[in-house]
This record gives sequence, C-alpha cells and structure tokens, in this order.
Amino acid sequence: MIDHLGLQCADAAAAAAFYERVFAPCGVRELMRYETPHGPVIGLAGPGGQPQLWTSPLEGPGNRPVHLALAAPSRAAVDQVFTAAREAGAEILHEPREWPEYHPGYYGVFFRDLDGNNVEAVHHGFPPA
Repeated sequence: MIDHLGLQCADAAAAAAFYERVFAPCGVRELMRYETPHGPVIGLAGPGGQPQLWTSPLEGPGNRPVHLALAAPSRAAVDQVFTAAREAGAEILHEPREWPEYHPGYYGVFFRDLDGNNVEAVHHGFPPA
C-alpha cells in the first residue's frame, strides 16, 4: 500500500496540473503547495483528503522514471483516465484492458506522464455480470 510517492519533475507545477486533470475521475486534486528556491512542491490528494502524491523540482540531471499505480473506483474511471490522458497528449503504453496475468478482475491503463514515468490507473474488481 502506498502512503505517498514523490516524483522529481522538470516542471513540478505542470506535472501536478497533468495529474490533477488526467486523474480527475479518481478524485485527485491539489491539496498543498509550498515554494522552495528551486520551484514548488505540490501535494495531490484523492478522495481520502491526504496528500499522497507529490511533485517537486528535479534535484539533479538525469532520467528518473518510476512506475506509479493509482487506484480507480471503477472500470469506467479507468476508461475516463485513458481518455483524459490521450487528450492531454500522453504516450499510451497499454489501452485499458483486463490483465489476468496479474489477477482476475485487474483492469488497467498504462501511459507516460510529462516526465516519462510509467503511470497506471487500475481497478481491482470483476466486470459486471
């Protein structure tokens, strides 16, 4: 279970805006922001109201892609994330589908964010009967 995840980003404000827009169907919103000499550090929260995803300025040069999976409340939300990511110009790695190799009912979409991170929206559940 993820408590929080921090991502170093080329443009922390643009990255936070991207996540807020693409994951709006999952209830993601900016909750906190504070300025540093190198740029803003921004905390994003889901419906629970705790900042669990943070964007901050790069600490140094180099590529630091990570994998981030955010929980979606439904398959429909996964599909909405896919649509929003595509509309935002994200590189789609895998369109929404069931991934039975992970477990039955695992439904996810994978794409790259603005900094090349592998991002996923996933719903753990079974399709409607």
